[in-house]
Amino acid sequence: MMEKELQAKVAKLQLLLKSYGSAAIAFSAGVDSTVLLKAAKEVLGPEQVLALTVQSVLVPAEEVAEAKAFCQAEGLRHTVLTLDPLLYYDVRTNPPERCYFCKRLVFDKMRETAGRENIAHLLDGTNASDGQDYRPGCRALKELRIISPLQEAGMDKADIRAYARELGLAVADKPSAACLASRIPYGEELSAAKLQRIDQAETFLRTEGFVQLRVRSHENIARIELLPADMARFMASGLYEKTVSKFKELGFAYVTLDLQGYRMGSLNETLKGK
Repeated sequence: MMEKELQAKVAKLQLLLKSYGSAAIAFSAGVDSTVLLKAAKEVLGPEQVLALTVQSVLVPAEEVAEAKAFCQAEGLRHTVLTLDPLLYYDVRTNPPERCYFCKRLVFDKMRETAGRENIAHLLDGTNASDGQDYRPGCRALKELRIISPLQEAGMDKADIRAYARELGLAVADKPSAACLASRIPYGEELSAAKLQRIDQAETFLRTEGFVQLRVRSHENIARIELLPADMARFMASGLYEKTVSKFKELGFAYVTLDLQGYRMGSLNETLKGK
């Protein structure tokens, strides 16, 4: 049973969705976009909803596979857009505003696709918690008039996870994800090889049972961020030796464990005060 405050937010979300008539939804298979897609299906019906997923070197391969599987299971129309953002100088050179330029590229493509399907409204899963970190991509969403109904309904991350449980969604406790470029310091040029190496390194750690993590890549150094509660197991089990061997096999010269542990947007810490 939802609390009254959450019920009111969900009711507002449903009214917003109903007002659109039909909607295309940027779908990454994360908790936010999954909840939004499921809610849109329930309010508008599957025939009035189109899920749009981007496949690129910036997106972990398993997320695209999860997006495909979810849409198939839910009987939803789903289009996968293949893009290469690294062809664009303002993305490839990885400036602090990289996310802005990338979002412009991605959502322009999504808007074109929605238009061909005669869908006027393009939605994304931005929520009320997303103002807590440096997010230049939000400016691109505003400029392109992308609708963020979770944010408009006042739903933060905790609300969305609670609503996901009410909807019976398996992603309710899924860890937060982010584009693979967020693992590389600003100013260090992006390449497909670097991004694929990060994806493989993080996949390895997930197969070893770690859930919330990041592998930040500083040229030839891997900086592993784990939850503080997971660090003891990582060190005591001898897993760190296996990790070093695997990461060197992937091309890292040095492998480090960040003693501050996992935190969202740790590479943005260098921007503070600038």
